[in-house]
Amino acid sequence: MINKAVFTLLAAVAFCTGASAQKYKYIDKTVAVVGNEAILISDIESAVKDRNAQGYSSDRNVRCEVLEQILESKLFLMQARIDSLTVNNDMVESSLSQQADRMLTYLGGEEKVEEYFGKPLYRLRQEWRKQYEEMSLTQQEQAEIMEKIPDMTPYDVKEYLDTVDKKNLPIIPIKYKLSQICIYPDREAANLAVREKLLELRERIINGEKFSTLARIYSEDPGSARRGGELGMASKSIFWPVFSDAAMALRPGVISQIVETPDGFHIIEVIEKKGDMFNARHILMKPKYTDADREKAFKTLDSLRTEINNQAVTFPMAAAFYSQDPATRTNGGQMADPNTGSAYFEIDQLKPEDYRAIKDLKEGEISLPVESTDNDGREDQVKDYVVGKTIYKIIRIDKIIPAHTATFEDDFSQIQRQVKMDKQMKAIDEFLDGKIKETHIIIDPMFRDCEFKRTGWESKFNE
Repeated sequence: MINKAVFTLLAAVAFCTGASAQKYKYIDKTVAVVGNEAILISDIESAVKDRNAQGYSSDRNVRCEVLEQILESKLFLMQARIDSLTVNNDMVESSLSQQADRMLTYLGGEEKVEEYFGKPLYRLRQEWRKQYEEMSLTQQEQAEIMEKIPDMTPYDVKEYLDTVDKKNLPIIPIKYKLSQICIYPDREAANLAVREKLLELRERIINGEKFSTLARIYSEDPGSARRGGELGMASKSIFWPVFSDAAMALRPGVISQIVETPDGFHIIEVIEKKGDMFNARHILMKPKYTDADREKAFKTLDSLRTEINNQAVTFPMAAAFYSQDPATRTNGGQMADPNTGSAYFEIDQLKPEDYRAIKDLKEGEISLPVESTDNDGREDQVKDYVVGKTIYKIIRIDKIIPAHTATFEDDFSQIQRQVKMDKQMKAIDEFLDGKIKETHIIIDPMFRDCEFKRTGWESKFNE
């Protein structure tokens, strides 16, 4: 269903530091000046409130952290204006839309957003637009600084390796190059069974039973099931398009036909609609596969494994003829990371089921049949990997690169990237440290107890 996944305007006289939050107690005021740019208490509180609304946390004092980030961004912003950089309006409009959708969804609608921030939504949009326009310029300035660092030559990389303490070299984790042969269960029969059950539930609701009661009993969306299937007021953009389209087309109280998304099958009842937002109930059910499906697939895969081990057929040939995974069957079953396209996987890039199947194998060995999932789904927020449709597979280890300290011969590209990144970060640090020294900056002493990351701020307090 779900397609995927800023700032107590309180006034202050006193600024109390401590292990928890700092609280302001009187009217809004300027707490820092960078060049001709003023930073207000309300700027800081707005950012803090936005972070809280989105569930961000920090080990540092959050207001101190926010202030330092704003101070740094003002330095980039000033330079961007000197360099005559222009705002990326496409980025601003896209970010503004996403920001508004996030807040409306997290807080539960326009009224809740306005109550939380203490100002109308149109004012918030104006403030967010200004922030994103400034962010566009600061990001471009940062990119300009980083782009001045040239690509690292082999000589640069060798010089780095000769001078760096070996203990500081990166450890390259174990990597696997893998191939697979996949068989899907009988989806048609499983899908038909789910549709029949949902049609039965839809009929029961139309005949008078409560949608919320049936959702608590039958829905396989744990987050909404305990609330009677209710999703809460949210932007249509956070759901799968087919789900949003179906919901937005419904009148409140009408039960949808069956809607299929990568999460499974749904019936939907809209409670309320406001603009591009809606609150709806849904019942989610997912196809179930039988032991017979599993046994049939495992038997086929086990026979293929035996044939390959007996050299009656090669793994690539068996993959081409028998594998039902379109992403790998045409290249001999070779797997690739869907995010990077790399043929090598680190442990945390593998699905747990796949890793358990191959963790004790040597190069060239083939796993026993295993039940796993494909990548035709979304990233599970708890499991932290894509959970798609059920699939059965055997996996061959084509190559293992053991964990090792990075070397020039074997890991040149990775070290090259690290050296360049280190130099880029150093350039950013040097830019900021230099600008702090030469720029007119005043910081209110109420922030003196902050533990800033950059020591240069200490000389900028207004006594």
